[in-house]
Amino acid sequence: MVQQSKRTLLKGAAAAVGTATFAPQLLAQQKPVRIGYAIARTGPWAGGAQVSQEPNFLLWAEQQNAAGGLDVKGVRRPIELVSSDDRSDIETCVRSYEKLMGSDKVDLILPPWGSNANFAIAPLANRYGYPMLAPTALSRKLVDMRLPYFFSLLQQPDKMMGALVDMLKANGVKTIAIVYMDDLFGLENFAALNNALKGSNIQVVERKGYPLGVKDLSPVLRGIKDLNPDAFIGITYPPDTILASKQAKEIGFNPKFFYASVGTAFQLYKNVMTPAGAEGVLGMGSWNGKTSAAAKAYFDAHAKKFGGKEPDRWASGHCWAGLEILTESVAKVGLDRKALRDHIAKNEFKTILGNIHFEGSEVSVPGTVGQWQNGEFEVVWPAKLATAKLNPSKPVWK
Repeated sequence: MVQQSKRTLLKGAAAAVGTATFAPQLLAQQKPVRIGYAIARTGPWAGGAQVSQEPNFLLWAEQQNAAGGLDVKGVRRPIELVSSDDRSDIETCVRSYEKLMGSDKVDLILPPWGSNANFAIAPLANRYGYPMLAPTALSRKLVDMRLPYFFSLLQQPDKMMGALVDMLKANGVKTIAIVYMDDLFGLENFAALNNALKGSNIQVVERKGYPLGVKDLSPVLRGIKDLNPDAFIGITYPPDTILASKQAKEIGFNPKFFYASVGTAFQLYKNVMTPAGAEGVLGMGSWNGKTSAAAKAYFDAHAKKFGGKEPDRWASGHCWAGLEILTESVAKVGLDRKALRDHIAKNEFKTILGNIHFEGSEVSVPGTVGQWQNGEFEVVWPAKLATAKLNPSKPVWK
């Protein structure tokens, strides 16, 4: 979808501006706002990065340039994206951002994908003084570092696992089994889940970790099936989410509650499992096109630009909200990065997810649970954010 390396003004912007109230030559005359990032286009992180983040970066830049450029305190300036493939490698990611902020001296940065990469880049961005609005960093440890320039747009593990456990308790779940990715994301969510379970009557009948790149979870799933838990919890990456679901279907493991994330909220999940096969599956999700009129407009624009490819119903929404916050902040205070950081830290913003603000580094959005119902990933918990009621008994895999 995207070239390996990119340093470009988005093509077609001038033509789009020509139909607006701006003369095309004015866009060309203004000095570009250079915005840098490294993102996974290859390797195991690419599946998530190329759904939840980079398409949103490209759509946002295109829309801003079509409007005459990014509003910098009342002056429209074209966006130039300076980007590269981090190859799903931490060292490559760090070197890329060091170059962007150190020698290239870009005006702004956009974040990499995933908890591991953000954990590596956030201290670096803080040292260079670049605000970083991260939509795919799920790490309480990172938030607790209290880096002034880092803002986490995702609900953290304690909120997400707390919401999940609250939902399970409210629906009479007595036994659960857990599998988890053995990395920062998996371990933090696993710890948060165990903490949320304390004091409940829910018994954990199995806990199993697995390594990145796992190819077969069927032995673990067969063992869990024999234990007959009320709920299965998979703290998984997109490929593992699909693997666990397909193999659970193959062996006939169908508990009342089947929860797996990240990846459940992706269109790919519905396509691979089929809408009927995905029915009733739970995962991490915060929004869909029903959440707000702005969310529906964003969803439709994304699908149109990328040939029917939809944003996911979790981190894509947080990514777009972060871009909305960045846009509003640059319009208010310009490109002074300290002023930007202060504005982001102190204000509330209207986004497709609703009005949000930051409490330190942490976004104010509460923990949520989503579920596939009739071809849409609905927000089903908590009730105040729900777009549909929870189905408390997953149908048989189809």
